[in-house]
Amino acid sequence: MLDTTMMCAYTQHMISLPKTYGPIIEQMMHNSQKQHVIDETNVWQEGNSVNRHLFYKIVEGLMLPGSQVTGIEHLVELYHRAQKGEACLLLSEHYSNFDLPVIFGLIEAAHKEGPQIAEALVAIAGFKLNESSPVVLAFAEAFSRIIIYPSRSIEALPEGEEKEAELKRAQKINLASMKALSKAKTSGKIVLVFPSGTRYRPGKPETKKGVKEIDSYMKSFDCMVMLSLNGNTLRVTEAADMTEDEAQQDVMVVGASPVMDCSLFRKAAQEACPEGVDSKQFTVDRVMEELERLHQANEPLRLKHLPKL
Repeated sequence: MLDTTMMCAYTQHMISLPKTYGPIIEQMMHNSQKQHVIDETNVWQEGNSVNRHLFYKIVEGLMLPGSQVTGIEHLVELYHRAQKGEACLLLSEHYSNFDLPVIFGLIEAAHKEGPQIAEALVAIAGFKLNESSPVVLAFAEAFSRIIIYPSRSIEALPEGEEKEAELKRAQKINLASMKALSKAKTSGKIVLVFPSGTRYRPGKPETKKGVKEIDSYMKSFDCMVMLSLNGNTLRVTEAADMTEDEAQQDVMVVGASPVMDCSLFRKAAQEACPEGVDSKQFTVDRVMEELERLHQANEPLRLKHLPKL
């Protein structure tokens, strides 16, 4: 348990936000379930609804007039399919650790069924969000998540005995995560995945490349919607510590594509895959291309509101 002095210290050295948000963040940290260490027993984490609505208060102050969802009817269709028993996937661009409250909050406000859609969303999240800092944990646990040990984190481990032990931990976590995923996709949930596996850093195109494992996700789902994110309320800095990210105001446009059949998308990509190229990676590259097209289609709408500010 963090005492008051430690909580204040973390608030002062947290994500760069106006001081007026300090009491909200301290309350979120007080409400935190504090599951810092992830193992195979706690990969499913139910969202903290109290913290989620506190989080909304922060991002509502950062989202400028004109922020909206386009294609909400496609998310409504996806939700109805999930309720009928179809395995439904939501593949989204990823720019910051404020993406989830932006997505959830705008969806809730966009349609009469928005709150139900948001409640059905379950995000796939890396374990570092729990283990990096109490501030990031308090923010992350506002949303229902299935925790995984990302392949990029495994590849980055230094060789040695510690790596062997960590590999065993990763295997246990990911096995439990697959079981949780199987349960979620057959119980009316919509599984939200960031196919890049990391936040995009401007000037670093490798952070916008999709990870090959996304093809395996798609293979086990019936249908999917792609989600573009135009605008950014939390700029990623060069610092390794997520708490050094800088909040900023912006017009946020969340764009939803029409519902797609996962098997047909994969089939078309595999048929177009050049000989000698990894078909799984090629399929995921196609996903990222579709996300970029959707992003570019929605950017004029965001820009239209900026001159008025």
